[in-house]
Amino acid sequence: MARRTAPRLFAGHELKMIRRRAGLGQAAMATRVGLSVSYLSQLENDDRPVTAAVSEAFARAFPIDWNSDAAGDSERRLAGLREALADPLFAGTDIGAQALHRLVEQQPLFADQFVRLHDAWRRTGERLQLVDDRIASGVPGDDRLPWEEVRDWFHEAGNYVDSIDRAAEALAGELDAEPLPEGLLAHALKHRHGVDVVIASDDGGMLRRFDRARGLLTIGAAQPPETRRFMIAHQLALLEFRWEIALVAEQADLRAAEARPLLSVGLANYAAGALLMPYRRFRETARALRHDIDRLCQRFGVSFEQACHRLSTLQRPAERGIPFFFCRVDMAGNITKRHSATRLQFARFGGACPLWIVHEAVAIPDRILVQLAEMPDGAHYVSMAKGLVKPSGSFTRAPRRYAVALGCEVEHARDFIYADALDTSNDDAATPIGTSCRLCPRQHCDQRAFPPAGRAIEVDTDQRDVVPYRLA
Repeated sequence: MARRTAPRLFAGHELKMIRRRAGLGQAAMATRVGLSVSYLSQLENDDRPVTAAVSEAFARAFPIDWNSDAAGDSERRLAGLREALADPLFAGTDIGAQALHRLVEQQPLFADQFVRLHDAWRRTGERLQLVDDRIASGVPGDDRLPWEEVRDWFHEAGNYVDSIDRAAEALAGELDAEPLPEGLLAHALKHRHGVDVVIASDDGGMLRRFDRARGLLTIGAAQPPETRRFMIAHQLALLEFRWEIALVAEQADLRAAEARPLLSVGLANYAAGALLMPYRRFRETARALRHDIDRLCQRFGVSFEQACHRLSTLQRPAERGIPFFFCRVDMAGNITKRHSATRLQFARFGGACPLWIVHEAVAIPDRILVQLAEMPDGAHYVSMAKGLVKPSGSFTRAPRRYAVALGCEVEHARDFIYADALDTSNDDAATPIGTSCRLCPRQHCDQRAFPPAGRAIEVDTDQRDVVPYRLA
């Protein structure tokens, strides 16, 4: 029986698009992927097919672009296998490019099932970590508060809601402006739903109030322009996408009665972000700017936090952005917002690792700090953190102070401008951090607040170190 020949892949157009999006000439592109200029030119002109080795080179150099733009089922399977095999679980496993391609060509069903099995294993690990976190923190049973249920719902959804995201993107296309000005949003709210917008002072610290009977949206005058625009977009989304929001909320598996309206508010906030930062346009702009948050804020007229949060939601199938983690931490170290599209998972209960740069950022407003960090599983992350202050509008109320953090795995450092200030090739430069003290297995850490759950300690009365005990 004749051996089946695998179809040859010609991807000249895709390679040109990747090169132009990266702002590279042929010589620079060839150097980055380790090819000669003449070979790259032949590939771009479809004079030669993309071999397995070349495909792997482009996947390493441009993981997001190549996986999303350059092909069909085979490349998507390869991308899934690469991501799964990058897990520290498979450290030391060296499967060459030719072997991976043969596996995908000859056993596509096995490749799909392997990726699904790894995903199920990772999700099971996250659930076990949640249980460990809850037990270690003394939280009984599944007594999650309503907002914790909603937070976990968004996490399980991958922080991406397709129906609402696409509806918001379509509406942004109709309004057709970048950024969407406050006046245009207010006009859309009036024209489409008969709602007027007024800016009024309120000593009680009110941010937004909607009078349904009078068709009147009142926004607190102390809010900065970016927040006012978001509040108007929130109200527009709540009315414009009421059926989409209601359907998602109705189908959500939530226990507490208060969780469903909280989810509806969260979905309206999600829609507002998707309206102000439409998916494809925001994703392409972010990639072109190498995810420079300040420049994204200028382009789309949004706040620093809004831009960071939106980057963590770019998880549309076949059009994914860089897998980011995002969180917001207050002055006491409480994580008040969290999502991770990476393997890094935040503690659900208690504070985050004190060695993480986000804690220092809280105390230094309006300054961006960067950090290369290593988790106990060996994965390395590049993270950026910035302290922010939200004015209260009154001397009698203290301003809100917190920090936001955004980060990705080190393999995406080339596309994350904040990694430029770090030596990502030096493993010794990475700060060893953990999820939280209750879950961190590190033997030696001068910042440890208490031992990990389930680990016995040893105390030497004749010797005192920074931490007054050792892990048994």
